[in-house]
Amino acid sequence: MNKVHEDTSIVLLEKVGDWLVKSALAGEELEAIIAGFCERLAAAGLPLARIHFTFSVLHPLYRATGFTWLRGKGVTAESYRHVVSSQTNRFSSSPYYYLLSNGLDHLRRRIDPSGPSEFPVFEDFRELGITDYLAFVQSLDSKTGQAMMGSWSTDRAEGFNDSTISALLHIQSQLAAAAKIAVLRKLAENVLATYLGSNAGGRVMNGQIKRGDGETIRAAVVMADMRGSTILVEKQGRQVFVDTLNQFFDAIATPFNGGAGQILSFVGDGFLAAFPCERDKSHSQIACRAALSAAHMAVDRMAKLNAERRATGQTDIGYGIGLHIGNVMFGNVGLIDRMTFSVFGAAANEVQRVESLTKKYPVQIVASDAFADYCDADWTLLGAETLRGVTRSMNVLTPRFAQTAPLGAIDVTAPVNPPLSDAEQLIILHRQSQKPPDMRAN
Repeated sequence: MNKVHEDTSIVLLEKVGDWLVKSALAGEELEAIIAGFCERLAAAGLPLARIHFTFSVLHPLYRATGFTWLRGKGVTAESYRHVVSSQTNRFSSSPYYYLLSNGLDHLRRRIDPSGPSEFPVFEDFRELGITDYLAFVQSLDSKTGQAMMGSWSTDRAEGFNDSTISALLHIQSQLAAAAKIAVLRKLAENVLATYLGSNAGGRVMNGQIKRGDGETIRAAVVMADMRGSTILVEKQGRQVFVDTLNQFFDAIATPFNGGAGQILSFVGDGFLAAFPCERDKSHSQIACRAALSAAHMAVDRMAKLNAERRATGQTDIGYGIGLHIGNVMFGNVGLIDRMTFSVFGAAANEVQRVESLTKKYPVQIVASDAFADYCDADWTLLGAETLRGVTRSMNVLTPRFAQTAPLGAIDVTAPVNPPLSDAEQLIILHRQSQKPPDMRAN
């Protein structure tokens, strides 16, 4: 039997396996594991010029994540989105497609620099000087269709010998085990961030899971609500309501989720957001001005959305936005075995009542005087109000402002999706191959 290439250290290869286990157990990110893994393989002497891995993931925006390592250039990463797109000719004539459509675990090809290319992608590999190529698919979970797919490539004139291939297959299995741990951790982070928000999700991942865990924070708080949802459901049905609600959230909620702000919870046809700050004037000003800027943008986005709805014969979506600042409690409440991580307390209750005043006054934004005092803006006084549950009267105001951007410059519609990449299509093909025959058309 041939030996592993003479420049390869078996001892160092075993060390790579040990490092994979330690990195996975330490909670390293998948990208860090892949980058460290590839560089250690090269350092061990394996004759690798290019390595590619693609992992299917559970994420609301992406179906897969991919990594490509090139010797001397390191790792590049790319996430692949959830979109509907037709299969490209390039993918259907790729080695990955051949491997999956024939139910193969591995595909090995020598690449002749002067002969015809069996697969079009081999033309790209020739430019890299690739002489030998080994593709593989390895399931991580047969029930969910999660998998690791990829390829090893060398530019050595003699290509891979059998012992080197054996070493690659062995280390590939170790990588799959480490990657599964990292993917599962990332899956948990994605799910928590999607359903709880990035801040709350991070707190839960860091151990704040006991009922009562949490803290009191100061924040500019925002409440927004859609008008006429009950009538919409009654007249046009559940699906139209759900589609309209998602349009509404895409337009109005997006400015409040990112940067300094975060969506804390969706409540029916509304949402609660917060811009946390320190307990001093300067930080309170920063938080309130950021919230007001987001509100300006939300009004512009809603104007564009409603203009597009009118153009297609649909009615406008009415809404209101409330702005306030104060202390809120951030933590776990509920039953011992069924909890939610949210914001509650006086300021959270008060901002909902401030927002409800957009039904009384003919304006889209109402702010408390406590909020307005921190903003260098032009305000119109609406009146003095005593909120339910609040003993003191407060002045409520609305901002006088021109639109912060031309309507045409704000895109609230879904982007035009480019064709799926090869890696995205192989994820779809792999998942289809895991379904019973009568389900593969789905």
